[in-house]
Amino acid sequence: MSSSQPTHDKLPIRMLHDRVLVRTDTGAGERRSSGGIVIPATAAVGKRLEWAEVVAVGHNVRGVEPGDRVLYDPEDRAEVEVRGVAYILMRERDLHAVAAERLQGSEDSTGLYL
Repeated sequence: MSSSQPTHDKLPIRMLHDRVLVRTDTGAGERRSSGGIVIPATAAVGKRLEWAEVVAVGHNVRGVEPGDRVLYDPEDRAEVEVRGVAYILMRERDLHAVAAERLQGSEDSTGLYL
């Protein structure tokens, strides 16, 4: 897959090799449980993975495309700021799962590529 630029904000970046640039879904603020309980940002939680949207990929990335949602470990990340927006840079092998519309319809598909 060739390097991809997002259509929404045209980043002046070309990703290299197996690198993936993502934007997190939420900040580090408080969260809500499925029952509606507010969980403050200071609450101690065990190791928790997070979701993010893929913004750009390097030419050696095969499993994800811009626009996919990916699951990653927030402890294994490098942050970068471009035009005032914070992004996370990681290797494709550091991603744990992919959720994308294009994965639906494939055999044994649950909507997640684990």
